[in-house]
Amino acid sequence: MESTSPGELVRVTGAGPELDGIVFDTPSATKVVVALMDPVRGPRFHTVNPSALTARAEDGAHDRALRLLIRRNPPPIRGAGRGGTSGGQGRSGYKRGAMHRSTGR
Repeated sequence: MESTSPGELVRVTGAGPELDGIVFDTPSATKVVVALMDPVRGPRFHTVNPSALTARAEDGAHDRALRLLIRRNPPPIRGAGRGGTSGGQGRSGYKRGAMHRSTGR
């Protein structure tokens, strides 16, 4: 597939069996995070190469469970994994300055 967008119905082909999935995120040009139904572990996210994806038009048997998995997880945050801040207030957990310490009077 040339381009994928979140929510798109895809079929993952590769070394294993072909599985139906739903695109969750495209972090880069060579990675696509897809929600898949694992026969043993249930619905989960898997990172694949975009060349292993083909589009599909009809809903699969497990699409409802995959949509629930996507809805349960927060949307991905851009730039968080690269060590830089993106206009926020710094590191999480340190949102305010220290309070004044009294002298015990």
